[in-house]
Amino acid sequence: MIGRFGGIPPVVKNLLIINILMLFISFVFSSNFGMDLNRDLGLFFFESPHFEPYQIVTHMFMHGGLAHLFFNMFALWMFGRVLETVWGGKRFFIYFFTTGIGAAFLHTLVNYIEVQSAMANLSPEQIATVKDEGTQLLMSGRNYVDDSMANLNLAYNIPTVGASGAVFGVLLAFGMLFPNTQLLLLFPPIPIKAKYFVIAYGVIELYLGLTQPGSNIAHFAHLGGMLFGFILIKYWNRSRRNFF
Repeated sequence: MIGRFGGIPPVVKNLLIINILMLFISFVFSSNFGMDLNRDLGLFFFESPHFEPYQIVTHMFMHGGLAHLFFNMFALWMFGRVLETVWGGKRFFIYFFTTGIGAAFLHTLVNYIEVQSAMANLSPEQIATVKDEGTQLLMSGRNYVDDSMANLNLAYNIPTVGASGAVFGVLLAFGMLFPNTQLLLLFPPIPIKAKYFVIAYGVIELYLGLTQPGSNIAHFAHLGGMLFGFILIKYWNRSRRNFF
């Protein structure tokens, strides 16, 4: 294939195009119409009044800014094109969306636990206050002083965006298919085998997810992408010694 996307297989190429295009459209809508598409297409907690079922898919094509988009798309380009070449477009497509939706599932499950924990410390009146006034409070750049009310407000009224869950699934698959491939880290600039890189990343995400609840980074979504990717690969490979 000749051109800007030469050498990139079609599914990865189209995912790159769609994600880049959606960020551009988001900028246009924000600057010209005052609309935040992340609040329409990002994934809200399923009990939130802002939740819509289509967000389970659309949140994977929305990003919080150029840096967020760049790192996700760079990893998708680097590792995804190799996987699609090995698996073919249909299998890679299934894998990408399975891990992305799996990431959303685990993230939502963790959110549900956090919501129930927060509600246990609140009165019905406080819960009603969060549901009625929380969105406007966050849009003004503020939140509640009470920790439980603040956490409940974030869970209900802040959307999750990004392809990170699916990208972490892609990273996991690369480490499983090519475990001894040498990767060169940027910081620090040292070589590391793919399998150790994936394991280290998973451990870091688990540690951060457990020690930084309420973080604006969805660590359990990343772990969900890796978990569902692992399950799917094992299912596909249950009667084989090699991955195809």
